[in-house]
This record gives sequence, C-alpha cells and structure tokens, in this order.
Amino acid sequence: MRTSYPLGKLPAEHLARLLSRYAPSDERIVLGPGVGRDATVISFGDRYLVAKTDPITFASDEIGWYAVHVNANDIACMGATPCWFLATLLLPEARTDAVLVDTIFGQISDACRELGMVLVGGHTEITHGIDHPIVVGCTLGEVAPERLVRPNGARPGDALLLTKGVAVEGTAIIAREKAGALTGVEESVLERCRGFLYDPGISVVRDAAVATAAGAVHAMHDPTEGGLATGLWELAEAAGVGLAVDEAAIPILPETHKLCRRLGLDPLGLIGSGALLLVVAPGDAAAILAALEGAGIAATRIGRVVERKQGLVLRSATGERPLPQFERDEIAKLFE
Repeated sequence: MRTSYPLGKLPAEHLARLLSRYAPSDERIVLGPGVGRDATVISFGDRYLVAKTDPITFASDEIGWYAVHVNANDIACMGATPCWFLATLLLPEARTDAVLVDTIFGQISDACRELGMVLVGGHTEITHGIDHPIVVGCTLGEVAPERLVRPNGARPGDALLLTKGVAVEGTAIIAREKAGALTGVEESVLERCRGFLYDPGISVVRDAAVATAAGAVHAMHDPTEGGLATGLWELAEAAGVGLAVDEAAIPILPETHKLCRRLGLDPLGLIGSGALLLVVAPGDAAAILAALEGAGIAATRIGRVVERKQGLVLRSATGERPLPQFERDEIAKLFE
C-alpha cells in the first residue's frame, strides 16, 4: 500500500534522487538544480542569466504581491538583479470574475514596479479542481560572473547572519488567512501582523544588495517553506558543512511569538520569506551588520559555520541540541 506525502515540499531525499537521475548536461549551465539551491544559472558569455520559479499556494490575499517578491528573493540570493517576471495564473471555476483578475494583475504590477522589474509574459486560465487562485511565478535576472554568489560557498569559520526575524511571511499569512482561529488576539496585534507583508516586508532584495556591497558574502539563502530551520539545513547541505546556531540570538518578533504560541506552532518551522540568511567572511561580519543597520534593515549574528562532522546544532545556556527538522511547514497544519 502506497503512503501519500503530506502537504508541503517533496521530501528532500526523493527530490535529490530525481535531480541526480535527470541531471542536465548542457555545458552552459553554471549552476543546475539541487537541494538547497535557490535558482539556476546559465552562461551568456559576459553575463549570467539567473532563473527561478515558485508558486504561491497558501496565501490568497495579496497573492500577486507574494508571487513577485518570493521569486525575486531567490534571484537576489545569487547576487543577481531580478529583472523580468512571468506569471501563470490558475483561477477557480465559478469563483473568478473581472474584479479578481484585475486585482491580482494590479498586485503583480505594483510589486514589479517596487523592485524595478517588468512583467513580460505568462499564462492565465480558469481551471477545475481548485477553490482559490494559484500564481506560479518565474523570475529572470542577471549578474556579472564575478558577482555571482553560489549557494555552496559556506566555509567553516564563516559568520552566520540573519536579517529582520523568523517567519515574517508566515505571520502575515496567518493573520490574513486564518484570523478566525486567533480568538482572543487583539485586533491591533492582528493588524500589525497583516502589515508584516510590507513592514518589515517579505522582500530580501535590498538586504542582499546592501550586504554584498559591504563585504565578502560567501552564500545567501531565503528561508521560505519549512522556515528558518529548513533554510539552515538547506544552506548546510548545499555546502557540505555544519552549523552552530545561538538559539538566544535568533530574532523572533513578539507578534510572531504570540501567534505561534496561540496556535501551537514552532516559529523555527514557519514559512519565512523576509529574512535573509547570510554566510560571510568572519572579518567582514561587523561591517556587513553595520551596513544593514545603517540601511534600516535589522540584522543579527546568529552563529557560525563549522565542520560537517559537528552537525547542525542549537546552542543555549543549558547546552546544545540538534537543530529541529520539519517534514512540512508548520503553516500546513492550518490548511489541512
């Protein structure tokens, strides 16, 4: 009897098998698909094309805004500039009208304008079998070869930084989509949480640009589905290293903590666009942190890269424990 997979990402070991089986052979591919890799990179001589696709499935409110930003984030994590956006809109049968379509296109347009991107194509259709809109985004960007930041660049001794805080995106989604499950939480708190979409915001494009201009950045990663814990695991897996993370240093915004405590969710496993993981040369950590703070972007040093044999651990005043792993994002519990 076959066992169905739960909501969320395909199990990493299954994905790794598939990617090894169907590995591309084109010599122009600078960086192909892999676990922990945010985007692919293709050589065009003196410029690299960086490409990414990602769907928005949990959110329905402001779905176009989410789609542009989460795709652009992964381009930025490669040190590249996001330039062009394509969108596939799958719209529910008997629930789609002109207002819905115009609203989603407006959100996409507004987000592209904010990032200096252009909507260049895609596909729209009303389809059966879904009860809410789904947007599948594809972003193309470019970077000079010497500016590319590879996902496997982490080295033992490097400093590990995090911008903003964990689960910014998850906090906004819960407040916007599942407010009915948050009885007893003050409306003022819920309103702040809904606003997390814009402040501190789910984009890390500016975070990446400021950091790479300030010092040696060896790797970047956008902790999306599966939260910070999964993002850390993917970062370590890509480079074949271990991580020692200071648990007390991990920034969890008070609103996030309140919503997670009320719903019984672990913020370390909650979808987290808006935070940027940075692996930087230890001698440049202070300068990069100062540059981020100077740009109005909160940033914290949360640990360091260690040898792979040391594993992935959370350290606290009482000792250390393995970094928790999440087979699926914590938010999936609310959408079952």
